[in-house]
Amino acid sequence: MPDDAKSMPRFSRAAIEDFMQRCFVATGIPNDDAGTIAHFMAETDIMGKDSHGIFRLPGYIGRLQAGGFNKTPNIRIEQERTATALVDGDNGMGHLVINYCAETAIRKAKQTGVAWVGVHHSNHAGAAGVYAMLPLAHDMIGLYVAVGSANHVPPWGGTESMLSTNPIAVAVPGMEEDPILLDMATTVTSYGKVKVHAQQGIPMPEGWMIDGAGNPLTDASLADSGYLVPIGGAKGYGLALIFGILAGTLNGAAFGKDVVDMNADNSSVTNTGQFIIALDIAAFMDVDTFKRQIDDVIRLMRSSPTLAGVDRVRLPGEGSHAAIADRVAHGIPLSVPLLDGLRNIADELNVAPLD
Repeated sequence: MPDDAKSMPRFSRAAIEDFMQRCFVATGIPNDDAGTIAHFMAETDIMGKDSHGIFRLPGYIGRLQAGGFNKTPNIRIEQERTATALVDGDNGMGHLVINYCAETAIRKAKQTGVAWVGVHHSNHAGAAGVYAMLPLAHDMIGLYVAVGSANHVPPWGGTESMLSTNPIAVAVPGMEEDPILLDMATTVTSYGKVKVHAQQGIPMPEGWMIDGAGNPLTDASLADSGYLVPIGGAKGYGLALIFGILAGTLNGAAFGKDVVDMNADNSSVTNTGQFIIALDIAAFMDVDTFKRQIDDVIRLMRSSPTLAGVDRVRLPGEGSHAAIADRVAHGIPLSVPLLDGLRNIADELNVAPLD
């Protein structure tokens, strides 16, 4: 979130979720499915993942209108074993598809201790952390990986974009402490954050992207001519490669040059691949004992003396937990350029605007 977020208009989660549901229904998505999609998008916004929630609505509506999504998919298990499943998303919106996959993984993990569910013919599903958190309600650890929906990363040392941000999220529950939530791209930033900066005319920090000559690129409006920078250099490239194989190739989904850029192509089937793992803590140890030990781990990390200029040690997910507290109390901030786009969507679909 940019520094001027405090000056932005704020809206309740309920208002945002209702508006998005009405927009999806207006495009022909059944009401219950529209509600599920809107729920996960609003969950993304309440967690502070501003590049993956309602910010994505205009793009999703564009794909729906162009036929890029199946509005009434038959999401189903294509093949399975006791602890695994391969799901066919039937080109449905990713939020519906991954929710189905998560429910399948949780159901299986209750019997097997751990379950891995992969999917092909899915689509962009928003923030990874939203789905990694789903198993926590069942005293499980969640892990989610996706092939990103556009290539912006060359192989290390190369010049042709063949990889995406390929994010991973892992959620681990504590007893009294908030869950640990690692939610990260294999690049320094997600491309969604780049799009937010472009929409608001905000320069990107150095280190997010480079141009074709390898120089820092800070003008987000020129992002299409540059490359996202992998985390840790060659190590980030390696992670993107392996995650792409596991979420894409293993599932019969798109990877490498087969990835369709959803930012530039509204009608082609993306065949996006993802997987989710649910791990039942009780299969390894007493659940309450584990959660108390995670509390101890969290407090141990926080107890570390800090470097000069560092106020305190933080845990993965603290930003999201802080955003939830702030936004539940005060609403979700939306930028003026985004609101302008949402008003255009409302007019186009003949639905009541967000208020």
